[in-house]
Amino acid sequence: MIAKSENRFIRLNFISIVVTLMVILAGGIVRSTGSGMGCPDWPKCFDQYIPPTSASQLPANYKEKFVAQRLAKNERFAKTLEKLGKADLADSIRHDASIAQPEAFNVANTWTEYGNRLVGVAAGFCLVLLVFYSFAFKKSAKRIIVLSVLNLLLIGFQGWLGAIVVSTNLTQWVVTVHMLLALVILGILIYTYNYAKMLHKERSVIMYRILWLKGFLAFTIIITIVQIILGTEVRESVDVVAKSLQFNGRNTWVSKVGSIFSYHRDLAILVTICNFIVYKMVIDRFSGKGWPLLTANYIMITLVVQVASGFLLSYLSLPPYAQAIHILFATILFSLQYYLYLLVYRTATYKPN
Repeated sequence: MIAKSENRFIRLNFISIVVTLMVILAGGIVRSTGSGMGCPDWPKCFDQYIPPTSASQLPANYKEKFVAQRLAKNERFAKTLEKLGKADLADSIRHDASIAQPEAFNVANTWTEYGNRLVGVAAGFCLVLLVFYSFAFKKSAKRIIVLSVLNLLLIGFQGWLGAIVVSTNLTQWVVTVHMLLALVILGILIYTYNYAKMLHKERSVIMYRILWLKGFLAFTIIITIVQIILGTEVRESVDVVAKSLQFNGRNTWVSKVGSIFSYHRDLAILVTICNFIVYKMVIDRFSGKGWPLLTANYIMITLVVQVASGFLLSYLSLPPYAQAIHILFATILFSLQYYLYLLVYRTATYKPN
């Protein structure tokens, strides 16, 4: 029997997972629409809590003001990198001429980025509440408390990193770290959700050997993460190409990205094959409508959408809606794979006495 306080945590944990996915979707929309610099400062937007809707509402000398603030923030960040032994990265930020270029006001981009920040704030509030609710497990599962506190610290760091993304004018490696940290936060949420849900349940037992499935599923998760990293780097390369062409000739951007796109495409084939193998292994070992089988079905649906959006990106000149869908479903695929792994991990093979 699960206590009401524990059920409350489980429900909020699930809501937090959904909100985190919404944050990633919002981030994908921001990237695909080129709205990343829609707000040149952080946490305010054009020095306002409610962003402007017209140029007449902008503060005086806003371009010079925000460029000066950005350069000062980047200098502090560069000094931090130097202390960590990353002098080359620090120099690259100091000598990046694009950082000193002011962004023109665009009301659509501003409100798109502002919406992204609002969703991020909602995720932060969810994780704050999750820490309070996690104390329902102070006697039965202290790891849930520890991980909930850790996740709150991580989302605070993620917010700071978001400010660095803005101040460095979307520097490529910072954007990649920002995405990977989102996966870490999501992974912890999925773990605490599953652990709390299964805490008072007996371990599942099946008649078939489970070790191969555990190992191959772990491998599939790893290559999916690598694929997400490559996808982020492809997106960053596309941004470089687009800027070099002054955002003209959109139908040529993919062809100019280079080998990173080929790696991403080829690895997508391997990811697809591995997920089909995982699906076959699950349906061979689990019967009925158990959660592992149901999760595997969701993985297949997600994979179809992910592959379809990839084709749209490749052959329809990178439509923004397909970019956002592609990022979201890549993240959902990782989430479902990891959740399936947690379910399978708690499963044992029946051994007669």
